[in-house]
Amino acid sequence: MDPTNRGPEEYGRGTDRSGDDGGRRRQSRDPLTPDFGHQAPQQSRTVQLISGDFLLTVNPVDGSEIEPCRPGEGPDAPVRHTAAQRVERERAAAPPVPPGPPAPQMPLLERQDERDRLVRLLARGRSVCLTGPAGSGRTAVLDAVAGDCADLAPDGVVRLSGYRRTVTELLYGLFEAVYSAPLHRPDREGLLALVHGIGAVVLVDDLELGGAALQELLDATPECAFLFATTPDVSAPAAEAQLEEVLLAGLGRSASIELMEHVVERALTDEEANWAGDLWFESEGLPLRFVQAGALLRQRDDRRAGQEASDGYDDDPDGSLFGRSEPADLPLPSLGEGAAPAALLASRLSEAARETLRFAVALGGEVPHQAHLPALVGDTHADAALGELAGSGLLSPAGPRYRLAAGVLTQLEASGYGEDADAHARSAAQHFTWWAGHPSVTPERAVAEADAVLASMARLVPGEAPGQASTAVLLARSAAPAFAAGLQWGAWEKSLRAGQEAARIAGEVAEEAYFHHELGVLALCTGHLDRARAELEASIGMRGALADKPGAVAGRRALALVADRSGEPVHGVPAGEEVPAPRHDEPASPPGGVPPAAPLFPRRTETSATLITRQTPPPAGRPVGAGVLRGARRNLVAVGAGALLAAVLGTVVTLGATSGGGEDPEGQSVTTEQSPSEDGSENDSSADEPADDPAAGEGTAGGDSATPGPSGTAGPSASGTPSPSSSAPGTSPSGTPSGGSPSDRPTEGSPSPTKKPTKPPVTPTTKPPTSSPTTPSTEPTPTETPSTETPTEPETSNSASGPAETATASASQDGPVTPTTA
Repeated sequence: MDPTNRGPEEYGRGTDRSGDDGGRRRQSRDPLTPDFGHQAPQQSRTVQLISGDFLLTVNPVDGSEIEPCRPGEGPDAPVRHTAAQRVERERAAAPPVPPGPPAPQMPLLERQDERDRLVRLLARGRSVCLTGPAGSGRTAVLDAVAGDCADLAPDGVVRLSGYRRTVTELLYGLFEAVYSAPLHRPDREGLLALVHGIGAVVLVDDLELGGAALQELLDATPECAFLFATTPDVSAPAAEAQLEEVLLAGLGRSASIELMEHVVERALTDEEANWAGDLWFESEGLPLRFVQAGALLRQRDDRRAGQEASDGYDDDPDGSLFGRSEPADLPLPSLGEGAAPAALLASRLSEAARETLRFAVALGGEVPHQAHLPALVGDTHADAALGELAGSGLLSPAGPRYRLAAGVLTQLEASGYGEDADAHARSAAQHFTWWAGHPSVTPERAVAEADAVLASMARLVPGEAPGQASTAVLLARSAAPAFAAGLQWGAWEKSLRAGQEAARIAGEVAEEAYFHHELGVLALCTGHLDRARAELEASIGMRGALADKPGAVAGRRALALVADRSGEPVHGVPAGEEVPAPRHDEPASPPGGVPPAAPLFPRRTETSATLITRQTPPPAGRPVGAGVLRGARRNLVAVGAGALLAAVLGTVVTLGATSGGGEDPEGQSVTTEQSPSEDGSENDSSADEPADDPAAGEGTAGGDSATPGPSGTAGPSASGTPSPSSSAPGTSPSGTPSGGSPSDRPTEGSPSPTKKPTKPPVTPTTKPPTSSPTTPSTEPTPTETPSTETPTEPETSNSASGPAETATASASQDGPVTPTTA
């Protein structure tokens, strides 16, 4: 069965018409509807196809996803159709045969010369442009030439429709007619490579291209011979196109009368022949006008036959029971009615046919497929209306469908058929929304109805009436994925743009973001990277505002592919999608804070690896240990440690000078808590107790604070000169206590001096050194003997800039250290 000539049941709303009147019985159709109300929910029709080197997943619910094809998963190379396959495709692409009695075949009158010339030019490989006004019979000439050129080219004859088609759409149509490539759409470069080798006679009807666009089509297909059928109002081809032009004029008077007789299927009377002669002069011999005029005469004959049949009933002499309202001698139509016969012809058709015309006017001249008519019109027999319209000359073929013939749309609008156009377009859009989203409708069938679907969308997009824009949004959401899966991307783009505009008018931000995303994916597939970036960034921004995380992630993935193809970074990161900047971990700040000059979180740069800080002294009146603890820079800690180290060194020297010999080891031990007495008794005085004799501690004024020595052992300096930062009142520069000489200090083995109370501990204040501190020596002088028991001191570095964590920790735990003397 022809996939385009389906019954209404395959469009979701078919019914059985086996009970027709008059004993005529149609074959029962195979409907979807017997258990239509009990169907299980269907899954969304997700389709995967390959576009260039991208894998595109068309998802009607969540939006399309795009990713690069994995290695080894590319499509197979396209193969050419066989001759039998070409014939089958040509038959499927023809308009459906209208139901009802077959219409008489019209002869091709006075066209033999043009026909022969076209065949000769095409046989030599020349491309020809057949130019004639609308209604001049260009399609009939193409049909005749197609039969004459069937064996001229290796790829046969290809029929294409140029009605509202671009160059790209025509090239892809040519590719699909010659090659078999299921679910594969080559990119621009691959398409040009494939069509470059096609050798066929290509017939393009209703061409709307000219100039540079037509030249582009010819350059891409050098092995094809084209026959373009166009009207005089289309722009002329470029001079370098080298197209032969054949003009198609109207018929002569005798040929026009002969054509009318074929339509009426009888010879014309003298009155009718004179009327036809006047019409020929008025219409310039256009064949379409005589086909329509012949339909008027046929309707007149039918009415006359009905009146004659009603005269045989004796019980109805006036004909009131059988609807006879006119005399038997019916007049001919006027010349004006013959020149514009659409309204008169429509008035004598069935109500279903007139309602079909109203839908066609609402859709801009597009006639829905005959299988949709029962659902749209509300009559199960409405599909027969297509035969009435075609037999009256009100329709003309346009690819795989029909549309109103030239001039008919204007005539019907003038007769009032467009008064309820918005309501009819909305009804059509609602029907197509349901139909296009039905699981039984294949993408190929949706593509065949694309023009009618797009026409209903275009009528509703302005959104003048309430709810029109929302209806257009629903139709675009339902039809766009089907067009994408059917590889009709021209219709896909038009539906997306119409849906995006309708969503903007209706204020549906989520749907508008969806259409922006789809447009970005489409632009990425077609190689328009700037457009893809703009559409995807708009979609990501809208979905970020709506907190649509999955949608924003899908958009950013597609945007990453755009950046990868263009080699440019992605800009315009929306709120909520920022990538956190890398952070450099710094040591935690102490509770006391940091000096004001130091920044709270210093930033490191790649060009500067050295951290330079300002060394500021601690505030006056604050203990050295506390100042160091509140420091945030290693240099400050190192300076404090050096100062503390010098003070400890001076204290150790003082203790070593005043301590006794090695006879009493316990007397030699010095701790940070207390000093034992010289005789080992338990009567020790605490370092924190006040002294009774103010003159007793004069010799120990220089050792009021203690820190660990440089190597952990206490000993005087070999030079006797401590660092400048450790000088204190009562201590001479040489390291000896004030008021005494080295000979006055006790030596090893001398009796211990009398124990006296000490002064209260005095916390010394130190200033940061102005120069590098002198590293003290730990070797004793000849007159001094080191203690036999080394005090337990934390290990520190010999350098002033060494680590000071141990020193600061000891100072913070033990408090200020004050040495005591025996």
